[in-house]
Amino acid sequence: MRYFIEISYQGKKYHGWQSQPDANSIQEEINKAISVVLQEEIVVLGAGRTDTGVHAEQMFAHFDTAQNLDINYVFKFNSILPEDIVIYTLEKVKDDKHARFDALSRSYQYKIWLGRNPFLLDSTWQIHYQKLDVKAMNEAAMILLEYENFQAFSKVKTEVKTFNCDVTEAKWIQNGNELIFHISANRFLRNMVRAIVGTLVDVGKHKISKEDFRNIIVSRDRSKAGLSVPAKGLYLTEITY
Repeated sequence: MRYFIEISYQGKKYHGWQSQPDANSIQEEINKAISVVLQEEIVVLGAGRTDTGVHAEQMFAHFDTAQNLDINYVFKFNSILPEDIVIYTLEKVKDDKHARFDALSRSYQYKIWLGRNPFLLDSTWQIHYQKLDVKAMNEAAMILLEYENFQAFSKVKTEVKTFNCDVTEAKWIQNGNELIFHISANRFLRNMVRAIVGTLVDVGKHKISKEDFRNIIVSRDRSKAGLSVPAKGLYLTEITY
């Protein structure tokens, strides 16, 4: 039988979602907790992979077991998991439902704090006293919806069959000193959101123009795009099926 779980985690202490040798990961912690409770080896498969230090407000994963499980197992799993990883739901699904391949869209937020705030050091990228042209950043962000190849914002050494993504939303929302970038797509490339944010901030600083931003997309050249902003400000916020 196949089960879906909904998860949240704070990524500060982990080397991303994916299990890897000699590194602490979200996937490995969940594997261990569920395996201890069910007394069998369990491997969960996630809806995606977040990088080192990236957070998730909503992540889904699935696993298989012959045991009949109910919602009470959520408490049992969480009693073993570290405090910065939480399972919220447990649902029995069809045996062919896949957390990764059946996902229709994924949404991320990137959080910037304009100025300094000691209480948000681990959860935002702080740009000290930097004024940004948010209107220009939003106008440039809309250009993303016109294209499908985002190689210019992809990690250079990555094995993918295509650099195409269908971006359906890209916008900045400012509330006082808090500036949040919202982006949704059917899929994302490695490092894509952080590279887009870094390049859009260059637009906001008037280092590059909106037309420069368009030319970067068309170039498909990562070296022309902006910096990869810190992972601590990035959140996976929603996955739809």
